[in-house]
Amino acid sequence: MKNCLKLTFDGGQTALAIRVAQQAELSDALEGIGLRGSRSVLVVVGGASNISEADFLRIQRLFTEVLAPIAESLGAYVVDGGTDAGVIQLMGKARTQIDAKFALIGVTPENKVALPNQEEPAADLTPLEPNHTHFVLVPGNNWGDESAWISGVATVLANNAPSVTILLNGGEITFEDAFSSVNVGRSVVVIAGSGRTADILANALRGQATDERAKKLAKSGKLQYIDLIDIEKGVENLGKIIKDLLDNQE
Repeated sequence: MKNCLKLTFDGGQTALAIRVAQQAELSDALEGIGLRGSRSVLVVVGGASNISEADFLRIQRLFTEVLAPIAESLGAYVVDGGTDAGVIQLMGKARTQIDAKFALIGVTPENKVALPNQEEPAADLTPLEPNHTHFVLVPGNNWGDESAWISGVATVLANNAPSVTILLNGGEITFEDAFSSVNVGRSVVVIAGSGRTADILANALRGQATDERAKKLAKSGKLQYIDLIDIEKGVENLGKIIKDLLDNQE
């Protein structure tokens, strides 16, 4: 298919990538790389700035013990930002760690990432996470340009099947990611205790909002949170919430 690439990473992993120019192309483009809709979708958004090593390890457990196993058991698609950085790299690592087979789709602005077969990528480009199975390369010269595309890809792949967004840590762009999910009616589970935007949103859900965007998102009725303070309880609660959301949606 035109604009389809096969990527080979240094470790030998391979992935299919597709370039798209407008959202109207998504259905055909995704089908062109073997991704057909009407199955459950997990969306993962957020960052990983200023997270302590202890907190990062706890977040890692959510991926290896909850998110990746649920995606595998449901045969779900997982959609994230696709880069080898922060919490976004954790889903790829968790998928490989549990030897899972689910499709993991990274959606990222092509002008901000280094493709693995580029001979001399610019120094300011971010590498792609090598354990992903697919990438959707979208227009844009800035981080955040991918937010609406991540949501759009998830919507096309779900095709009326249930979907849910998991939000961890994050900065300004993560607010855009949250609105992109809420605006299409997708539930968002906020990981409280993971820092920054996630904690701002969790406080808003507790009635302690200081940010107008957080207030608006909290009022949408589409957000809920789990707390990382007790990691054992957090792992259990996150698994239950995701299963309930994916089982109960029409």
